[in-house]
Amino acid sequence: MPVEPEPDHRLVFVTGPSGAGRSTAIHVLEDLGYEGIDNIPLSLVPRLIDGAPLLRPIALGLDVRNRDFNATALIELIDSLTRDPRVALEVLYLDCAPGVLIRRFSETRRRHPLAPAETPAEGVEREIDLLAPIRVRADHLIDTTDLTQHDLKAEVAARFDTGTAGRLSVSVQSFSYKRGVPRGVDMIFDCRFLANPHWVPALRPLDGRAAEVEAFVTADPRYAEFFQRLRDMLLFLLPAHVAEGKAHLAIGFGCTGGQHRSVMVAERVGSALAEAGWAVSKRHRELERRAADGQPEASKVTHA
Repeated sequence: MPVEPEPDHRLVFVTGPSGAGRSTAIHVLEDLGYEGIDNIPLSLVPRLIDGAPLLRPIALGLDVRNRDFNATALIELIDSLTRDPRVALEVLYLDCAPGVLIRRFSETRRRHPLAPAETPAEGVEREIDLLAPIRVRADHLIDTTDLTQHDLKAEVAARFDTGTAGRLSVSVQSFSYKRGVPRGVDMIFDCRFLANPHWVPALRPLDGRAAEVEAFVTADPRYAEFFQRLRDMLLFLLPAHVAEGKAHLAIGFGCTGGQHRSVMVAERVGSALAEAGWAVSKRHRELERRAADGQPEASKVTHA
């Protein structure tokens, strides 16, 4: 079969609602060797690929502040560039819960670009509605609702580091079903059938990274077969996702409180995939939430 030529231009469109972390993402991409251009008019984007091949990839920040921005024009631009054999285009969408966006605007006392004379809530609602068709078209969706700046930088670097181009980066996450399923996750596995350490007083203050919790959960007679089948399935699926051109895969593990079983399984799965040679990042949503709220973090070690 003939080998397709490498594209001359690699572009990343960075978009999403105001306050979701677009500027931070662009700065990370610049640190990774991309040329960052923020708020370029959409009508000028095609000119970037009319000349000689670019020496490095370009990250373009596109949002409602762009002079000629509208969702239909951006979708048409995405379609035309996707069909162009000279271009390798990826769309990165930074998402965020409306309540968090409103809080961020209130804390900074900034006016929302779509509601300069109204409340931030009205602007946030309009912008999310406006960007909904673009969100569906995104190649990469990162929900920054519960992410620190450090977390966001790590997520962007894992997906776009030019030194790992062509590799699949895997994100393994734990969460609590009581707080809802995280957005942007490709696969979800329910760990609530496993024995629950919460009902053991000595284990309750610990989390799934503690050896005592790990021993308790793995002693469940259903655990060994569950883990073996899960590991084998993921090791079967990951190469298939690579073959389909996927650059990032997010796998979620949930339990009731997001502190014990889901954390332990996510840790075990992440380690198993890393040992098999995959690039893996791990995060535990509820443990991070406790730390962000100033609550004592569940201990990882035995109390004396």
